[in-house]
Amino acid sequence: MPRPARAARAFAAGLALLAVTACGSRLPESDFEHRATPTAPRSAAPIRVGIVTSATSPVGGSTFTDTRDGAQAYFRNLNAKGGIQGRRVEVHTCDDGGSGVGNNGCVHQLIDEEKVVALVATTSLDYAGAERVSRARVPDIGGQPIGAAYDTYPHLYGIYGSLAPRDGTPGWDGKLYGGTEVYRYFKREQGARTAAVVSYNQAASAAYARLVRRGLKAEGYRVVTEQVDFALPNFRAVAADLKERGVDLVFDAVDAHGNARLCAAMDRAGVRVTAKVTNVQNWTSSVAADYKDAPHCRDALWATGASRNYEDTGHPAVRAFRAATRTFKTHSQWQLEGWAAAMWFRDAARSCPGGDVTRACVDRFMNRGTPYTADGLLIPVTYRRLPDPPRARKACLSVARWTDSKGWVTQDGDMNDTCFDVPQLSYQP
Repeated sequence: MPRPARAARAFAAGLALLAVTACGSRLPESDFEHRATPTAPRSAAPIRVGIVTSATSPVGGSTFTDTRDGAQAYFRNLNAKGGIQGRRVEVHTCDDGGSGVGNNGCVHQLIDEEKVVALVATTSLDYAGAERVSRARVPDIGGQPIGAAYDTYPHLYGIYGSLAPRDGTPGWDGKLYGGTEVYRYFKREQGARTAAVVSYNQAASAAYARLVRRGLKAEGYRVVTEQVDFALPNFRAVAADLKERGVDLVFDAVDAHGNARLCAAMDRAGVRVTAKVTNVQNWTSSVAADYKDAPHCRDALWATGASRNYEDTGHPAVRAFRAATRTFKTHSQWQLEGWAAAMWFRDAARSCPGGDVTRACVDRFMNRGTPYTADGLLIPVTYRRLPDPPRARKACLSVARWTDSKGWVTQDGDMNDTCFDVPQLSYQP
């Protein structure tokens, strides 16, 4: 499945997400979704949805909340305009604390007690309740794939799609697949030839780093491997080695805080690179503050993903998102993706005849195999079940570069036109 390295991070946290980022399905914009014509609702009772978030977790309080905030903003805006076929959307949130036990508790609360129709924009460090959600046939729409759940279970539909069988085993016989489009892009557009991969000595971080290294090597890069201790990372030593090795491209499998520290160390060591490539979870308006001690590295900061840059206010769907979130202190790509997840639920609910919004009806819409773009906010996403993994695919990506004067600036035109035919490489989740 094509997918730029986007993601978050698990314990090292953006990592599992990052890994899964390599695995989604993208189809041409021409396969745009079709929507049913609304009919009169049977009842004015509110439609209940649930949002599970690791709002408090070992990784930090605000790490996983952006998708929740984006989804809630969408539902507030939707309710102000009359809701779905005259019915208000009632949002129930649950903080799982970043633990499997807490996640199972949230799943029980929302599904069995609150009787929600669907989960939306799930963002959990440990999605231990995923199997229970699937067994209950509750559609989980637009969640962030911080683990392999969205490539494992039916009725779960992450924000980036999947082509895996989803029969209870991750991917195909326990293997997921990711493309090399990000590495192809920087090789073709920026002339990069030597790339470093920085990771923690933590399982999810190291696994994602291995996938990145494989992809870089497949695209012909000379690859430099750097690993630091998760508890006491020595980014100073990493920066010194990057300078000595003449690296011109840096990828990472570390969290936002680690990224900032790495960049600061690179600046102090005099490391100058063509691009310091980060992921969608770090694609935020707080870059100037987060990287205040690293002006040179900040000037080389790039992000890749599978959704339209939240700064592209010339696009009507982005403009709507920004207008509804104008009171937010900061903006981020994860907020936009949470907004897109909520829109996806709206369109699924609108497909239900007579306004009778049920789990089964919403699930039928999600499982129809038709690509979805959230009014152009997402590179077309689909969920299908292929018996065999794809060996190569056409993959598109969204690319932006940070500038202190304008924030994130989209590079090389529309994301649906920045596409490459690339191999798909297997990895263990």
